[in-house]
Amino acid sequence: MEGGERQQPPPPAGPAARGAAGEERRPEEGKDAAAGSVLGRPLGPTPSQSRFQVDLVAEGAGRPAAEPRRASAEGGAAGKGAEEAKGRFRVNFVDPSASDESPGEPGGGSSEGANVSFQNGGDTVLSEGSLHSGGHHHYYYDTHTNTYYLRTFGHNTMDAVPRIDHYRHTAADLGEKLIRPSLAELHDELDKEPFEDGYANGEEGTPAGEAAATYTPDSKGVVKFGWIKGVLVRCMLNIWGVMLFIRLSWIVGQAGIGLSVLVIGMATVVTTITGLSTSAIATNGFVRGGGAYYLISRSLGPEFGGAIGLIFAFANAVAVAMYVVGFAETVVELLKENGTLMVDEMNDIRIIGAITVVILLGISVAGMEWEAKAQIVLLVILILAIGDFVIGTFIPLDSKKPKGFFGYKAEIFMENFGPDFRQEETFFSVFAIFFPAATGILAGANISGDLADPQSAIPKGTLLAILITTLVYIGIAVSVGSCVVRDATGNINNTIVTELTNCTTAACKLNYDFSSCQAGCQYGLMNNFQVMSMVSGFAPLISAGIFSATLSSALASLVSAPKIFQALCKDNIYPGFQMFAKGYGKNNEPLRGYLLTFLIALGFILIAELNVIAPIISNFFLASYALINFSVFHASLAKSPGWRPAFKYYNMWISLVGAILCCIVMFVINWWAALLTYVIVLGLYIYVTYKKPDVNWGSSTQALTYLNALQHSIRLSGVEDHVKNFRPQCLIMTGAPNARPALLHLVHAFTKNVGLMICGHIHMGPRRQAMKELSTDLAKYQRWLIKNKMKAFYAPVHAEDLRDGGQYLMQAAGLGRMRPNTLVVGFKKNWRQVDMRDVETYINLFHDAFDIQYGVVVIRLKEGLDISHLQGQELLSSQEKSPCTKDVIVKVDYSKKAETDTSIAFAPSSSERTPTLHKEEDEDGKTPTQPLLKKDTKSQSPLNLADQRLLDASTQFQKKQGKSNIDVWWLFDDGGLTLLIPYLLTTKKKWKDCKIRVFIGGKINRIDHDRRAMATLLSKFRIDFSDIMVLGDINTKPKKENIAGFEEMIEPFRLHEDDKEQEVADKMKEDEPWRITDNELELYKTKTYRQIRLNELLKEHSSTANIIVMSLPVARKGAVSSALYMAWLEALSKDLPPILLVRGNHQSVLTFYS
Repeated sequence: MEGGERQQPPPPAGPAARGAAGEERRPEEGKDAAAGSVLGRPLGPTPSQSRFQVDLVAEGAGRPAAEPRRASAEGGAAGKGAEEAKGRFRVNFVDPSASDESPGEPGGGSSEGANVSFQNGGDTVLSEGSLHSGGHHHYYYDTHTNTYYLRTFGHNTMDAVPRIDHYRHTAADLGEKLIRPSLAELHDELDKEPFEDGYANGEEGTPAGEAAATYTPDSKGVVKFGWIKGVLVRCMLNIWGVMLFIRLSWIVGQAGIGLSVLVIGMATVVTTITGLSTSAIATNGFVRGGGAYYLISRSLGPEFGGAIGLIFAFANAVAVAMYVVGFAETVVELLKENGTLMVDEMNDIRIIGAITVVILLGISVAGMEWEAKAQIVLLVILILAIGDFVIGTFIPLDSKKPKGFFGYKAEIFMENFGPDFRQEETFFSVFAIFFPAATGILAGANISGDLADPQSAIPKGTLLAILITTLVYIGIAVSVGSCVVRDATGNINNTIVTELTNCTTAACKLNYDFSSCQAGCQYGLMNNFQVMSMVSGFAPLISAGIFSATLSSALASLVSAPKIFQALCKDNIYPGFQMFAKGYGKNNEPLRGYLLTFLIALGFILIAELNVIAPIISNFFLASYALINFSVFHASLAKSPGWRPAFKYYNMWISLVGAILCCIVMFVINWWAALLTYVIVLGLYIYVTYKKPDVNWGSSTQALTYLNALQHSIRLSGVEDHVKNFRPQCLIMTGAPNARPALLHLVHAFTKNVGLMICGHIHMGPRRQAMKELSTDLAKYQRWLIKNKMKAFYAPVHAEDLRDGGQYLMQAAGLGRMRPNTLVVGFKKNWRQVDMRDVETYINLFHDAFDIQYGVVVIRLKEGLDISHLQGQELLSSQEKSPCTKDVIVKVDYSKKAETDTSIAFAPSSSERTPTLHKEEDEDGKTPTQPLLKKDTKSQSPLNLADQRLLDASTQFQKKQGKSNIDVWWLFDDGGLTLLIPYLLTTKKKWKDCKIRVFIGGKINRIDHDRRAMATLLSKFRIDFSDIMVLGDINTKPKKENIAGFEEMIEPFRLHEDDKEQEVADKMKEDEPWRITDNELELYKTKTYRQIRLNELLKEHSSTANIIVMSLPVARKGAVSSALYMAWLEALSKDLPPILLVRGNHQSVLTFYS
């Protein structure tokens, strides 16, 4: 709905109009109408009610046929509705005109229009058009929900009741976004248009109609998994890898049962903490696709998210290769036993691996449903294999005894309990080999986009999977350690016939002597990786289990990698990968990602050297675990109100410990791989930070930045100011910041990284218009400042006139100790052509600043400062004249390049900015950043000479200043600000080659003495200077032609009270207080001559300086008229290089004490 249809004028108040409105109604409204007539009151709008008349719909009165959804939602039976309503709330609206009527039975079933109490099913919704307009009823149904606002609280209201659809993003997966009425619609006066946009803070959105049209969820055919199929099964399959069958027995042999359980326990601690952290993040808001990447990027921001997303997707792709090669190795072992190798071992692994990965790709491309079915089959095989092993342990066969398997024996348990590290293995090397078997806990979270309810599924499935797999690992470790000895020959002849008395090993006690091959036995825990097959009841099942474990992990990784990569590409963090964001089919399958993953996996399968790859992969996984843990710690630390996970069993400090443990484990597993991982993550982090992707996800980094700023600001407020720490904190009256670039850049030169800089912008004119501009300008210009690397804040205010606005800003701008202490304005160059009341206001700004104890800086460039009339964008609306407006702007050109690159120029009379412009700018919540100057060749004629000079002057402070002078005319001691500003300029790169020359006033006969005194002072202040000049001739009378020029300039502004009658003169002075009286002119003659003389001296000494900094003359409030003061400033500063007239607040800003 466009705004226009909402804002209709209020209905006419006459009874006839009301009657007419009452008669035109729907058939379903029959009973309501009857109720209306009973009460002697038509149903049409009455003047006392809002113009947003909303129809009354009585529950159970004829319900429109088009409301199946609401009927089902609200339970149909009116009487029941009434009962429920009594339990929740009941508000009766009783019309005053009906006070003598007995109120009917209040409740859903009542058809009296006066007493209606509705059960609020939370399903009432505004259709933007279901409002009365004029005296007629227009019924626009919200076709999406077939519902419309009820008179929820028993009287007509536009207010919406709380409901989930108001809080959705525009393209939500679960339903469409609805827009609640904006504050302007509820609060603004009736006859004016409300704001165009009703969006909440920082939310982007489209008006309701568009939202409705843009996204209709297509729920048919989309496959979503529950927590068992989606998370539990996946995680269990991914955690139980090849380790379970091939390496676990060897780990028990090396570390012993006790330490093996410790190894498993340590790995579990890391994964459990990570599982808890994952659960906390996953339950803090709606989770979309992208798994670990989505969780980290939305918590810590795009920098960490982008770095982890890429390596996590890559790790998953390479993990496919790792698991497939594990599978191929087992197959090749079987081929070797049967003597049926195809080529040789290495090439067979490659051939089988390549065939396998093609089949897996086929399964995953066929769709998630097929992949899930395959996972279930694999899980069944895996569980059967584990069962097969457990059964086997209870059936000790004599044929297996020579190979070291004796069944459960206390002697074997005792012997195997302690460690027996061989071949330079240590506890940590064994841990490093085992740890990858515990990873895989994110398998469920990685397909978060395909889960029906990720918030409940991820915590339940992940934590339960960790518990089950850990118990199985520990169970198998203990049972295999209790049944099988460490070394066995496999030779049946090694049985002991005679009783040995000095038995030390368990095998010996069980009548076997395996001591013959202590060095190189073939069997036993230490030597035979296939112990589990040997122990099991049916050996082929264990091989099937190995196949199942490897293939399921490969399949899970093959699905995870493209999903994560797709989510990463959708966010456009790495613009080069944009093509992989496209999804196909109902489930939005990332087919291009599948293909890429397949190629990476195939590449690594052909390398077939996994011992090098495995540690890197483990470290990539661990880096993501560390960051997930750190995310939880960081979010809790930032105390953001948005951090409120539904999963409560987490602790920020435990998460921090988890993150540190992950980093330690990375080094334990492989120190060089850990360093490599750190370097890669850091490199990607720096790249993304440098690229600054244009996203705003409300990350905890933002929240922590805010918290730090807040805490430091408060801490700063408790510290008294000290002269050593004085900084010029400037409030610049820039108007729109890009209107006066020279002003901005010059002040930025001495405040950057030193002090505060606030760009004040006073909006005048109609309040409604200004309020609308304030909100749009705030975001637009702050973004402009950041884009142009200006370390400044933008502060717009609305005021009746410039003086009020200036006072508001001076009193209220800033925070705590970070408040402005210096007012910076541009010189009002056109003061003789404008209304003198504007000049009065301008001069009053100075008086107000001095009253509030501010220093004042006036900056004058002879070309002028304001370039807004040259820019191809709408800068100053005609009401927004700022203190330093350069010209009378006759034509305000609001043209802005549209997408088609044609400039739309609006008529000068259009003082209101048109909505279309705003639509274009703010559609996506981001304004296209304007260059400082946009030369719009199509709509503008070539610039005249004055404008060209103005343009050149406006950029002069952005260039390097070269070897020239900064002339400081420190005539009056204002506390040192006049000297501090030039010193600060010379500390900046662009100004560092400039030399400071100091000019002071003095007496002819004491010139040397004065120079020495000043040199001593400056050296005590540690300020370098190239020259000090004492001016002995300041008080010489200026040249006659200059005095004549001054008198001619002030002639139009004089009162000439001596030539007029007393009354006339007094009246005129009262009406025009800025006029210069003869008395005043005579009184301040010396001061006037001094300004003219100083201008002569400035031209003589400083005409070649890059910039002049000079003491600003002060005029006594109420004694010197505005016109005379303005004339002094004009006379003092005309026809000179850029000049800063500076007056501090007469408190020391420099000190020579340490």
